[in-house]
Amino acid sequence: MKPDRAWLEHSADQIEGILARHKARGVVLGGVVTPRFIQFRVQPDPRVRVNRLIALAEEIALGLGCASVRVARSGAFVHVEVPRNLEDPVRLLQLAASLDAVPPYAAILGLEEAGQPLLLRLPAPDVVHILIVGTTGSGKSALARTMLASLALNNDAQTLRLVLIDPKGRGFAPLAHLPHVEGGLLKEVQATTLHLRMLVREMERRDGESVSTPVIVVAIDELADLLQTGGKAVEGAIVRLAQRGRQAGIHILACTQKPTANVIGSAMKANFPVRLVGAVASRDEARHATGITDSGAEKLAGRGDFLLVTKGEAMRFQAAWISEEECQSLGVKRARPPAGVTPGQRWHEKEPL
Repeated sequence: MKPDRAWLEHSADQIEGILARHKARGVVLGGVVTPRFIQFRVQPDPRVRVNRLIALAEEIALGLGCASVRVARSGAFVHVEVPRNLEDPVRLLQLAASLDAVPPYAAILGLEEAGQPLLLRLPAPDVVHILIVGTTGSGKSALARTMLASLALNNDAQTLRLVLIDPKGRGFAPLAHLPHVEGGLLKEVQATTLHLRMLVREMERRDGESVSTPVIVVAIDELADLLQTGGKAVEGAIVRLAQRGRQAGIHILACTQKPTANVIGSAMKANFPVRLVGAVASRDEARHATGITDSGAEKLAGRGDFLLVTKGEAMRFQAAWISEEECQSLGVKRARPPAGVTPGQRWHEKEPL
């Protein structure tokens, strides 16, 4: 779909007409065209409850002749978002090259609603740890890989270390060669448990010495599976890192399909203030994933269509993407690891805990 102005004006009239027929009047004030959707910004009549408009999503989709639309509140407005086919992915390397400067330890997410680059700085007080949620096909592992690749692209191995925990050995494997990676690709439960324990001791050492460098990002693919197979030892270590890691410069980036407390634990869930939520299976799962009623996450299109959720507010964005071949090219021209440390070697071997 490549909308022209006439189509946009006609669709706006259609939306207003549908709302009026269902006694939920609103005025379309404008909108934006993004790579994955067309967003119409609706100002509801003051006498109309927002959930009345949200409940009309199917009627609006029928009126516009599309399979589905996402309707969600944003500030004082309601957004009606009509999906588009993703003709070309948002490529990370091209997006990164277009940026004049990237703050230290800021991960590139992709393009936000207005088409502007969206970054997330890990040390920011309201970020720290990040949970990526979505069903199979939502693009959660690909988004995590994009974020890690962007961090490695803009921070050298002397200031940033990556710990890659990937039980299936697929999501993070293209990044395992980077000089930033500490300990190689961790797939086995025993090796993962030992490494997490070492990270806890490293955190305690840093706390005692009041240091927070180099920054360590602990990336976990399939968090729920890891907790199930690793048991209390793994869960206890991850919870401690989540609770106390910020001051020590340790951040967790974890992926899971279901972020409910009975799956990942209430203590774990409470320590992820930022959620990146992709397509989920149902409205109930959308509520669990975002913490927001009627977020519309169940209407996301998959393939990198995400919501950034923080402080009870949601922003839709299209995740940037990097191919496995492009991942292999990373690190070739970057700074080498700290003196005396070879790629993949544990820093603990040079710096006792």
